[in-house]
Amino acid sequence: MNWFSALAIYFLFWFLSLFLVLPFHARTSVEAGETLVKGQAESAPQRFQAGRIALWTTVVGTTFFALFYLNYVFGWITADMLDYWN
Repeated sequence: MNWFSALAIYFLFWFLSLFLVLPFHARTSVEAGETLVKGQAESAPQRFQAGRIALWTTVVGTTFFALFYLNYVFGWITADMLDYWN
């Protein structure tokens, strides 16, 4: 696999992981017992921790990419195995 292709696939896994990680550990102001600021949406998070989210996204994305790459190298699951109609 070309290194540029591997990098592009890694970023795809990273962004997929971002959307998987975002909902976890998010508490709204109502859940935290704080009053809402005028104009604030009730669903807005109390504190946005970008560093923590980026760290967890990197861990999850790297794990997914490692599994993908190991499957690519060792051929655990191939396209032929997924073709049920032949």
